[in-house]
Amino acid sequence: MPSVQHVSAKRGDVLVLVGTMKGAFVVRSDAGRRRWSVGGPYSVGSPVYTMALDTRAGRNRLWWGNQSFRWGTFLSSSDDFGKTVTQPETYAIKFPAESGLALKNIWQLCMPKDEPDTIYCGVEPSCLFVSRDAGQSWAPVEGLLKHPHRPKWTPGGGGMCLHTIVPHPTKRNSMIIAMSTGGCYRTDDGGATWQARNQGVRAEFMPDKYPEFGQCVHKIGRDAVNPERLYLQNHWGLYRSDDGGNSWKDIANGVPSDFGFSMVAHPHDADTAYIVPIESDEYRCTPEGKLRVYRTRNAGKSWEPMTKGLPQKNAMETVLRDGMASDTLDPAGIYFGTRSGMVYGSHDDGKSWQPILEGVPPVVCVHAAVVGEGAPGATSARRSGGAKKSAKKKSAARKAASKSGKKAKARAR
Repeated sequence: MPSVQHVSAKRGDVLVLVGTMKGAFVVRSDAGRRRWSVGGPYSVGSPVYTMALDTRAGRNRLWWGNQSFRWGTFLSSSDDFGKTVTQPETYAIKFPAESGLALKNIWQLCMPKDEPDTIYCGVEPSCLFVSRDAGQSWAPVEGLLKHPHRPKWTPGGGGMCLHTIVPHPTKRNSMIIAMSTGGCYRTDDGGATWQARNQGVRAEFMPDKYPEFGQCVHKIGRDAVNPERLYLQNHWGLYRSDDGGNSWKDIANGVPSDFGFSMVAHPHDADTAYIVPIESDEYRCTPEGKLRVYRTRNAGKSWEPMTKGLPQKNAMETVLRDGMASDTLDPAGIYFGTRSGMVYGSHDDGKSWQPILEGVPPVVCVHAAVVGEGAPGATSARRSGGAKKSAKKKSAARKAASKSGKKAKARAR
């Protein structure tokens, strides 16, 4: 068995949480994000498809899902970044017996900022579970569990999984989710009812290319400034919605492939999102053997490749749907992991990249968090970074004014 290492973290540090096919890792740096230390592996031998750090209500609680071939599927947690691990005595996330369903995998954890004790969990087979007591107990969201479309949802290549949960930042009862396959569904009444929201999204593998539901959506991100604007990476297709998911338009403008898995919206810049294009179904590796992150800063009107520090020869890599994430600092850190066991990070909005973790099992999820971000009295990471930028601008302005003044005096003499 591998020896387990641990990291220590303080408020303001950045954690990149990496789930692999053989366990979980915690990668830590300070706000500079230049040097990284590694903790783990935790849950050695178990596929870990989701991780999250709960920083609300003064907590710094690490969560991850275990898919144990021997013990089943359950959540583990740690309040000291992995040094001590809590596992449930009984499995709290489970389907009602009368549903005839059995939990196979946990794909996603979502923690709404304005509900400090609420956690949502997306699972396979596709369903949404919710905890109202910070993870002690769980219940299925009945509106999805008993949805009339359920008998017609079918598994994608990775299973019939609910992998994306995107709450609305100001409308507490509104949330959009995505599943493979099934497509996008949105609730506007707190989960009581759900409507398919797939207009304009194609299902290339179906006789009807634009069905009401059944699309294989791979990931959704919400714009940082306009909450009604969403970005979607589909199984063939790259889209944007400007009406909260009611309709979608194609934005695959200048990318080498409109197929891909990952999609991340910038944490605070409007109209900005990141993808890693992948070749079509048969190949599922980066086009032309080049590992490129593509960024849009105009809501998909155009995309630019971000390649500095990334291999551009013989890089036949795959980045999965949860293999990309961002932190909330300014400039933002962008991170992604590959099926070959590499994790790359950028500390400057994607302009340059460096390996931050190498030689681990195939990476299936990457998430990022800032320690203590939700603690009472904590300064937001974005505002802190912005303040530094503002101070630099003021300093530059003072220097320019001083230089201008000296030139004026010289002219006067």
